[in-house]
Amino acid sequence: MHKGVLYIFLFFLLSWLYLPKVQATNYYVSNSGNDTNSGLTLSTAFATLQHAVSIVIAGDTVFVADGEYDGFDIRNKNGTATSPIVFKTLGSEVLISSSGPIRDDGINVENADYVVIDGFTVNDMIGSGNGIRLVLSDNCVVRNCSCDNNAERGIFTGFTDDILIEYNICTNAIDEHGIYVSNSSDNPTIRYNICHSNNNIGIHMNGDLSAGGDGIISNAYVYGNIIYDNGGAAGINMDGLENPVVYNNLIYNNHFSQGIALFQQDGAIVTQGAKIFNNTIVVPTDGRWGILVRSGANVNTEIFNNIIINQHAWRGCVAIEDTTSFVCDYNIVNDKMSDSGDGSTISFLEWQALGLGMHSMLADAVNEIFIDAAMGNFQLLSGSQAIDTGTSLVNSIVLDDITGIARPQGGTYDIGCYEFEFTSSLPHIEAELSGITIFPNPFSDTVVVDGELAEFNVKVLDAGGQLVVDYSNQLTPIVIDFSDLPAGLHFISVQKSNNTLMEVYKILKQ
Repeated sequence: MHKGVLYIFLFFLLSWLYLPKVQATNYYVSNSGNDTNSGLTLSTAFATLQHAVSIVIAGDTVFVADGEYDGFDIRNKNGTATSPIVFKTLGSEVLISSSGPIRDDGINVENADYVVIDGFTVNDMIGSGNGIRLVLSDNCVVRNCSCDNNAERGIFTGFTDDILIEYNICTNAIDEHGIYVSNSSDNPTIRYNICHSNNNIGIHMNGDLSAGGDGIISNAYVYGNIIYDNGGAAGINMDGLENPVVYNNLIYNNHFSQGIALFQQDGAIVTQGAKIFNNTIVVPTDGRWGILVRSGANVNTEIFNNIIINQHAWRGCVAIEDTTSFVCDYNIVNDKMSDSGDGSTISFLEWQALGLGMHSMLADAVNEIFIDAAMGNFQLLSGSQAIDTGTSLVNSIVLDDITGIARPQGGTYDIGCYEFEFTSSLPHIEAELSGITIFPNPFSDTVVVDGELAEFNVKVLDAGGQLVVDYSNQLTPIVIDFSDLPAGLHFISVQKSNNTLMEVYKILKQ
């Protein structure tokens, strides 16, 4: 090798060898620790979270043992997409009961991207304190946290693009909301949280033009949340949002509130382009509208597959001020709608005369739709009108229900946030019925049941578990003709006459 080339090679080799390495480090914090320790093991843990904050760099994780701690404030430190800075509890009893060193908040993340907060309980912040606050911080995650009785909100964010807020419980906020995403925060995902008993809104999103930025929150995804017993404005409130997607949420018993509100107050635009699919909304007697769509919010907004029941004396299910470019169908509603906003109602037939809700239905009694609404169980009752009466127009977004059950289970989508799971709702004892065969499956037109059926009753059930045809006391082979039934899921029940044994065969007609 030429000397000059060799020297250049050696130079770069040595430079590479002596470059500072970025290596992820795990640190530990414990009530029995000491900030003079190394923090590298649980037995040599730090005592305070703030000391750990002073040391961490991208890729580091701070593990926190069960106990009670002062809060912490992380600023001007960034993780990366592949090496975030993580604060994670080791158990389920890590309580932050006093604020961090700078603000009244329990946890404050500021000018710090790619930070993960996982598993903390943050209660009783005073003054202007939030449980967890993140501002000017992108690509952060808040998950598995519990925030109760905090002065302002449970979780608050501002100017936080691409934030993920999931599996948190936010309760009893004294002044405002359970979760509040504000200040032009684009691409937020808020999912699988429980927000209840907050003074104001369950989940609030506001573009906040007056605070700077473009005043628009774009492409929010809000799904799988349970929101109840909150005290004002709405269960889910959207001011200045563009193309939000809101689905599979359970929203009930929120007082003085809409279920979902689309409007403009401080946002730069009226919330528009919303996709509101498969939510269950039950408004109490002291509530307001199920879904409120202010003028301008109708533009490209679609409302499909929602159960919207309103128990208020005259307010109803959907109130809109302008029906142009607005689609609303395949919902279950009461006979109270509005095409003029909050002030008056029209009947369901008048609503349909506007070209809206042509495939929607008037709601049956609550106890005929849900298993036990009075006890907060809004899963669908067998035979509920919501089963198999929705539309598959939502299928690019809604792939499962609030509990993770794949949709659809039957011939088409159920309405509301729960999908009826047939196999768990029909009696089914695992047993071999000797000598009985059912074939073929899947099939196109007919199914044959053959064998010794003297002691068995054979019935065909629809996707909702309702009887279609009873073949009991017939001689075998029984040929069941499905040619006149719609495509989708059916059941063949073979049950011993004394009810001691039963097989349920799932049959999918193509």
